[in-house]
Amino acid sequence: MYMNKVEICGVNTSKLPVLTNDQKMVLFDRIHAGDTTAREEFVNGNLRLVLSVIQRFNNRGEYVDDLFQVGCIGLMKAIDNFDMSHNVRFSTYAVPMIIGEIRRYLRDNNAIRVSRSLRDTAYKALQVKERLTNQNGKEPTIMEIAKELEMQKEDVVFALDAIQDPISLFEPVYHDGGDAIFVMDQVRDEKNHDGNWLEEIALKEAMHKLGEREKHILTLRFFEGKTQMEVADEIGISQAQVSRLEKSALMHMRKHI
Repeated sequence: MYMNKVEICGVNTSKLPVLTNDQKMVLFDRIHAGDTTAREEFVNGNLRLVLSVIQRFNNRGEYVDDLFQVGCIGLMKAIDNFDMSHNVRFSTYAVPMIIGEIRRYLRDNNAIRVSRSLRDTAYKALQVKERLTNQNGKEPTIMEIAKELEMQKEDVVFALDAIQDPISLFEPVYHDGGDAIFVMDQVRDEKNHDGNWLEEIALKEAMHKLGEREKHILTLRFFEGKTQMEVADEIGISQAQVSRLEKSALMHMRKHI
């Protein structure tokens, strides 16, 4: 996301007008009277407010043009719902509306669905983090954030992890001029790798070469974890016979692996 773009959605942001509070009040009177030209002038005079809000989302990997358009929708909703009788500055009312619209867009367009309650927890944690950083001049620990929120540390960590954007396994994490090291090079599953799959396939193929009784004995012994004595009792032969059949079956399987 390029926040230093001058032209966004065809709008030259370096030439956007800025309205004074008095000008806004005059325009609002005209807007309430049904003057569409005044509404358009008011929107253009507050586009810098949208720009300032989308700066907060510059690490989400979204196109700035998309966020700007969504922010403008929030701005127009704020204009339509603003009540001058409350004696509040328009920007104070509009900023949460714009932020809410952008958050809804990001939530609805995220490949990974995260519950609203989890997102709310994460956003509260980020707000606390920003406040404590400004207050203390250093970044707070997870424990400090959790204490402020009166929550368990694990719940805060889980919520913050949930809103992290997914990255590709082919995302380069290091490049020294030669071959790049990707995320997938640093992620290794010791349990479910290709070697295990091949071994499992080979074992199944070898099991098919056995007789039904030998296959049944090995299933009871190595897949169900039963002792030779338990197997003997179940199939009605002696423990010595189970031992002999088991050894014979294993030797037979080795020839096919």
